[in-house]
Amino acid sequence: MAIKSFHPPQRTLMGPGPSDVSPRVLAAMARPTLGHLDPVFVSMMDEMKALLKYAFQTQNDLTMPVSAPGSAGMETAFVNLVEPSDKVIVCQNGVFGGRMKENVERCGGTPVMVEGTWGRAVDPQQLEDALKANKDAKIVAFVHAETSTGAMSDAKTLVEIAHKYNCLTIVDAVTSLAGSPIKMDEWKIDAIYSGSQKCLSCTPGLSPVSFGEQAIQKIKNRKSKVQSWFLDLNLVMGYWGGATKRAYHHTAPINALYGLHESLVILQEEGIENSWARHHKNHLALRAGIEAMGLNFIVPENERLPQLNAISVPDGVDEAAVRSILLNDYSLEIGAGLGAMAGKVWRIGLMGHASNKRNILLCLNALDDALGRVKAPVNRGVAVEAALMEMAR
Repeated sequence: MAIKSFHPPQRTLMGPGPSDVSPRVLAAMARPTLGHLDPVFVSMMDEMKALLKYAFQTQNDLTMPVSAPGSAGMETAFVNLVEPSDKVIVCQNGVFGGRMKENVERCGGTPVMVEGTWGRAVDPQQLEDALKANKDAKIVAFVHAETSTGAMSDAKTLVEIAHKYNCLTIVDAVTSLAGSPIKMDEWKIDAIYSGSQKCLSCTPGLSPVSFGEQAIQKIKNRKSKVQSWFLDLNLVMGYWGGATKRAYHHTAPINALYGLHESLVILQEEGIENSWARHHKNHLALRAGIEAMGLNFIVPENERLPQLNAISVPDGVDEAAVRSILLNDYSLEIGAGLGAMAGKVWRIGLMGHASNKRNILLCLNALDDALGRVKAPVNRGVAVEAALMEMAR
């Protein structure tokens, strides 16, 4: 069998990620490949670090993209900061808090779980109670934007509580970076990681990270080697450090980094506050249409991620059949539920380049049609008009 070149269909990506990629980013990735130690590429690396500092709102020197997806960003934070026998408070209110627990265990640490309600923000009082009961804890880890439920926690307050008990903080910002306010320095976050494929609207495969001074000191003063050679920041910084001469560590994904650089330039051009505002404004338009149909969000408004909208599936409706209609007839992707939410919710993403009026109207119109076909108990023919009214405000 002769296998021919692969040509994917044109989709509109409104799931939990990846999001639509800007044509500018795709064009940037098609530029000529350079060597990973080429002086011109090294110069671009310095620009990348400056752009990421802007995105995270930090001055941390140890700010860079890990050459792997967001899960590797998570692992980078844990393998560098957690040593065997360290007690780590892990706040879980969705799937990704569970992955944090896995990382702690694989590092030889002891996770203490703060179990929250799925679809709700992490409860600060629960965290404080856990810290009072575990005064030997070294680290607090939580997900700022829980992708599995669309819930956003109060990172500033959670970090303040952690620091009151002399704990470092690890924050998952995979879905929040560039879509919701993150102020790393102002909130005094010690370590943070994200992904390239969400609100930055780059292709999957890169994980921006940043580490503050207290986190760096813990990494430098470890009693044991970091268990991962590839993710050991003591080694990686020989390549991503600020010095003119770079030590070879790995062959960086050159063209993917061109794409991330371009997506960060786009963010800089828009202005990060404007990006936060755009995501919120577009959420309000989507919300107007969803609620006009009679559908419900699972997360209370004041705890809701504007860029990841978890919608309850009406009783008796086959949620997979609805998604199939959207994909096959509208080339539109939305997400299913994960973990405890499987079969119960749809996850509609409004992230980065995909967070725009056209996509909102396309999604609402397609949902109206699909839900009508499966005879769902919803209000037909009202969603688009409700969204347009909200957009006009």
